[in-house]
Amino acid sequence: MSSTRTAALKLAAYIFATIFTGFGINALLRPDHALTFFAFSPPVAPADRRTVDSLMYVYGARDVFMGIAICAAAAAGTKRSLALTLLAASGVALVDGAACFAAHGQGHWNHWGYAPVVTVVGVLLLN
Repeated sequence: MSSTRTAALKLAAYIFATIFTGFGINALLRPDHALTFFAFSPPVAPADRRTVDSLMYVYGARDVFMGIAICAAAAAGTKRSLALTLLAASGVALVDGAACFAAHGQGHWNHWGYAPVVTVVGVLLLN
């Protein structure tokens, strides 16, 4: 693979990392807004609200971690480690979409829309 192509794919990986990190920060700072990506409305009951907010913090931390992992693989890892990290991240997006679809029958394309793009970049890095 040419160094120009590799550089472009790494740039795409950094963009994905920024997006994941941004979603994570959004979930940590604005859990109500982050819920909209899952087609959920914030619960009204205080106990339910605390539970959902706690889960959104876990989701936010997960997304920030994915962004950092992608950056680490792009900066210090091999092309293969970056490819596998991106493929894992696309799997997370697929599962998030499946959870939306199973729970509400909607909101899944908020996740499934970008997962194939992340997958393609990962696959291209494997070659």
